[in-house]
Formats: sequence, C-alpha cells, structure tokens
Amino acid sequence: MSSHHRLWSMVSGKWSINRAYILLIAYCLLSIVFTACQEAKQKQPQTQAAAKETYTCPMHPQIINDKAGSCPVCGMDLVKKSANGEKVTDITLNDLLRPSNQYVLSSIPTVHIQLRDEPIEIPAYGFITYDTRQVGTLSSNVSGRIEKLYVKYRYQKVSKGQKIMDIYSPELLTAQQNLLFLQQHDAENKTLIGAARQKLLLLGMSNQQLDQVIKSGKPVNTVSIYSAYSGHIHESSSPESMQQQAQSGMKDVSLITEELPLKEGMYVTKGQNLFVIYNPSKAWAVLNIFSGQASMVKVGDKVRIIPETVPDKDFRAAISFIEPFYRPDNKTATARVYFNNANNAIPIGSQVKAVIFAGARSARWLPEEAVLTLGLDKVVFVKKDDAFIAHKIEAGIVNDHLIQVLNGLTEEDEVAANAQYLVDSESFIKVKQ
Repeated sequence: MSSHHRLWSMVSGKWSINRAYILLIAYCLLSIVFTACQEAKQKQPQTQAAAKETYTCPMHPQIINDKAGSCPVCGMDLVKKSANGEKVTDITLNDLLRPSNQYVLSSIPTVHIQLRDEPIEIPAYGFITYDTRQVGTLSSNVSGRIEKLYVKYRYQKVSKGQKIMDIYSPELLTAQQNLLFLQQHDAENKTLIGAARQKLLLLGMSNQQLDQVIKSGKPVNTVSIYSAYSGHIHESSSPESMQQQAQSGMKDVSLITEELPLKEGMYVTKGQNLFVIYNPSKAWAVLNIFSGQASMVKVGDKVRIIPETVPDKDFRAAISFIEPFYRPDNKTATARVYFNNANNAIPIGSQVKAVIFAGARSARWLPEEAVLTLGLDKVVFVKKDDAFIAHKIEAGIVNDHLIQVLNGLTEEDEVAANAQYLVDSESFIKVKQ
C-alpha cells in the first residue's frame, strides 16, 4: 500500500471517531432542552391558575389576597387580579400626563341619579319654654302699703283665686266711708250709691267684700289681691326681660328658692305690676331649623318630640307657628310647637330633640358619599371612558344619606360611588362647570 493510501485511511478513521462524539453531544443537548420545555409547560398552567385566584384593591395595589374580601385600608371590595398580562391600549400618554386634580384613573364602582319620591325627615333641636299666651300679670289697683304677703319665693305654685297679699290704702278707706255715708244719709240716691260702689270695685274690692262692708256699716282697713291665674309666680320686670325669660326658660336653677323683691311693709303705687304668673301646663317646644331646610317646613307638619329628661316618653304634635325672622344668636329659623304639658310635666328649659315630617318630595337623588364638598361648591367625579373627571353640580337638601341634585348631571351620567376615594390629600380639585 502506498503512503498516500495509508494517510487517507488514518484521516478517515479519525473523522469517524470525531463525528460519533459530535453526534453524542448534540443528542445530549437536545434531551436537556426538551426536558426543560416540558417542565416549563407543566409549571405554566399552575402559575396561571394560582394567579387567577389572586385579588387586589383597585385603590391600594399593594394589598394582595388569595380570596375575595374587603380592603383593610379603605374597605373597598377586592377585585380579581389579572395575570395574563393583557395589553392596555385605551390609555394614552396624554391621559397619563393629565393633572391628577382634574383627571383620575380608577375602576371604583359607579352610580346613577335616581328619580323618586323620598319622605323628608328633618332633624331639629330645641328647648321647652312657657307659653306666653298663658302668662298673667298681677297689678295693684290702689296705692298703699303691703300689710300681709302670702307668697315668699320665686317659682312658687299658686292657683286661680288664691290670696296673694293684703294692702292698706288710704284711698280705699276714703272710698268706703263715702259709700257708707251715702247709704246712711241719702239712701234714695241710687245714682251716687251706684257710682261709689263701682269705684270700690275698680279699686280692687270684690262684691263679697262690698256686701260685707255695707252689712256691717264699717270700712275695712285692707283690701286683698287674688290671683286670676294658675301657675308659677315670678317677680314683675320690664317687658323686654320678661320676653327674654319666656324664650330661654329658667336660666339659673339656684334662683328657685330665692326670695321675692317685694316684702311686707313696702309701698306700692296704683297700676304697679307686682307679679307675673307663668302656667307650666301649657308650654312651647321651640325648635331651631337650619336655613337650608327651613323652606321645607310649614305650619301643620307633624313632629316627634323627644325630651332629654324622659327620652322614653316622646310625643307627637304639629308645627303651630314659624317665626318670620332669624334669631341673631344662631341664624336659624324657629318653629313653635304648642302642646299640653299637664300630663308630661316636662321641666321648662330642658332640651329636646325633634324629627319633623315634611312629607314626600320628588327629586333626583345621589348617595351622599358620591358628592364632595369644597366649601360652597359641590363636586362629583363623572366617568369618562376609563377615568373620572371632577364636575361641579348644584345640590339641594340632604335627607337620609341622600343628596338632592338640582343641576349639573343627567340620568345617563355615571359618577363615582364614593368621591373621597379619588381625592389626593395634597391636591386641590379643579372642576369643570
């Protein structure tokens, strides 16, 4: 064999050996790659299945739970978290660059305006005071000195016909002597006797006292003043202070047993007001109504009164009168409820709560949580595509966690169910009119 053939045989043998090694290495690499792909395919459905069972909060994505529930931060319902990596194509760069005080990306629930009749119940607070229509004044018809005083302290209870005081009056004594003189020396002069008798009646004497004087033929030195009213007795004061006391009730409880300013031995003048008598059996419940709700209240509306002293003994009444002005101290409208306090015996001056039933009103309503208050402005977040835009509305009354929408929205508009979730603590909301 020639040297050329031997060299070729050697080269051919080495190439066969190297080719076998290369094929063996390639087979091993293919086996490894195929096994890894099979394991990846087996793990991928498990991973996707586990991801599909993951829930998160729309407002707090850091909250992740393996089952449905509520967000521990804001209380919103958790939503299922998508794991398939869907591409969002409806949000553009311009959307993301919009200011957050005008344009908010969120997926919170939405609500629509509801047009229906709602029974209006207006809460109110107030107090119990005397019925000024039942206030009586005791005055003196003659000038004289107080000989005997039968009442001793403020708020003492008196009855109609009860004797209050005895007054010695020289004028009264002279008028009695004139009547007796006419009876003895000119009994036929009925005109003068009748005038003398009428003068004594005007000076405060009763018919029984006159008959006793004529029968005995002797004048009495004192005349008694009787109460024409039943109630609690107060000292007389100026009309302004009387009105203030009647409106505010009993201010200082320590004055209940304080002595009256009038004492025995003091002199009084003709026409002087001596005492004022308030009847606690007839009372008012004075209710303060906020200006935004005053227009809905009218005379005759039913009202439930709950006294603070006996909250379990509430009673029903009706609005009797609405004062045509606002009180300067609280800037609220005032409604009066007249009621009989004889059975309830509610202390004058005690506080009360009330619910005024103002009837049903047909209006467009939104949940109160859907409206954000910015001072004098009311704002809702209207949904536009996948975002919410702050929008100003004109709102009316608030009733039972619902707010009336007067203008600014239609029934087709979707608004965020809770506007507070879309407010950044550091942002200043800019609204579109």
